[in-house]
Amino acid sequence: MSIVMPPFDEAVLKRRGEIVAALRRIVPGEGVIDSEAAMRPFESDGLTAYRQLPMVVVLPETTTQVAAVLGYCHREGIKVVPRGAGTSLSGGALPLGDGVLLGMAKFNRIRDIDYENRVAVVEPGVTNLAVSKAVEHAGFYYAPDPSSQIACTIGGNIAENSGGVHCLKYGMTTNNVLGCELVLMTGEIIRLGGKHLDSGGYDLMGIVTGSEGLLGLVTEITVRILKKPQTARAALLGFAASEDGGECVAKIIGAGIIPGGMEMMDRPAIAATEEFVHAGYPLDVEALLIVELDGPQAEVDHLLERVQEIAKSCRAVTCRLSNSEEERLLFWAGRKAAFPAVGRISPDYYCMDGTIPRAKLPLVLRRMQELSAKYGLRCANVFHAGDGNLHPLILYDANKPGELDRAEQFGADILRLCVEVGGVLTGEHGVGVEKRDLMPVMFSEEDLNQQQRLKCAFDEKSLLNPGKVFPTLHRCAELGRMHVHAGRVAFPDLPRF
Repeated sequence: MSIVMPPFDEAVLKRRGEIVAALRRIVPGEGVIDSEAAMRPFESDGLTAYRQLPMVVVLPETTTQVAAVLGYCHREGIKVVPRGAGTSLSGGALPLGDGVLLGMAKFNRIRDIDYENRVAVVEPGVTNLAVSKAVEHAGFYYAPDPSSQIACTIGGNIAENSGGVHCLKYGMTTNNVLGCELVLMTGEIIRLGGKHLDSGGYDLMGIVTGSEGLLGLVTEITVRILKKPQTARAALLGFAASEDGGECVAKIIGAGIIPGGMEMMDRPAIAATEEFVHAGYPLDVEALLIVELDGPQAEVDHLLERVQEIAKSCRAVTCRLSNSEEERLLFWAGRKAAFPAVGRISPDYYCMDGTIPRAKLPLVLRRMQELSAKYGLRCANVFHAGDGNLHPLILYDANKPGELDRAEQFGADILRLCVEVGGVLTGEHGVGVEKRDLMPVMFSEEDLNQQQRLKCAFDEKSLLNPGKVFPTLHRCAELGRMHVHAGRVAFPDLPRF
């Protein structure tokens, strides 16, 4: 499989010197990077198999500068790709060779913490974990906690609607963001929501969250902060078969128990993680389930007993409960380090992201084992079992001819399987370029055209992050008609490494 992107605009490339000079007038000093060597760190995001040097990199520091850059690019017909920390695993921040890469790393301040309203106002370059660190002394925290939270930023979380291990009970980013300041491609600055819990009119915050940088650039975010629960305890449950672990997940939710987090790992992931973190994970099981309950102590203790009973009914072979905060954090330290741990047992791995109905978990795990045998590639499963968000890690060696192609085909089949059983192509990594050409598996032509009409309402020239999410490109004037021809645009292949 090869990823293709919009063809280069040769007219824009011929004006590169003029464009760089204009951007330097807007963002002086070291805010514009145009040398090949200095732009190398920006050539890829977390989907590292694909790389492309941008035409130029701009690192603004103020909303006024962002607005001026976007306004200039809109007038001159220049494409813009937004970038946060570059941790996107779907190619959402992949640059364009004839476009401006607009990095938001310098927007890294926490502007306000309002404990009375239980909100914090932060800039998009603030890391996810930094929000919780800033309020923990007062007994608060920010609930969404993706595994990359030490590096990923709030702006990127909004772009992909990130979740994390506690999203089952406390929701994704969209459930924890109340407002934002948004700069449109025209350079206009608008405000959506605020410190209040709900806004009248259309839910534009809901549209922006998860929009993958196609609608505007967020320069300020108001997030909800929560009081830490009185008690939190976790259970480590081991199963002799992955299907038994999947059945346990379904039965826990079916019993009306909503854990703070519920994560699952299979044998390859368990072995790699235990060797890396030494969290005390059992090595003689096929599946390991981490179930955390939080709230008042009496409630937590009662629900843990019920979880143990359910686990036994699903043939659990091991059960270990955390008896201290240090032990609970150690359980989670293993899960949080699972991705880098798997990196120690394979030269390369391809991290997938799809979501399924929880009841289909045993079936999907079995089918993934069959696909692993079909493609001759190992697969380590680490996922948010509670909300059905799968993160299969397909192990391969890019130095062996054909293995990357097989890994991508394996991954595409997993995503098709997710849709087949009633799920969706992505839970929190986004579509980007990785899943773009699979969108017709889930959406009809009419569905996709309607989504593109929404983009046109924000970005009528399609200059903001073009080539992402949609498998076809349309001019906005075309989409204004009742019937739209959906011919595929011939894009040049993007180099793969």
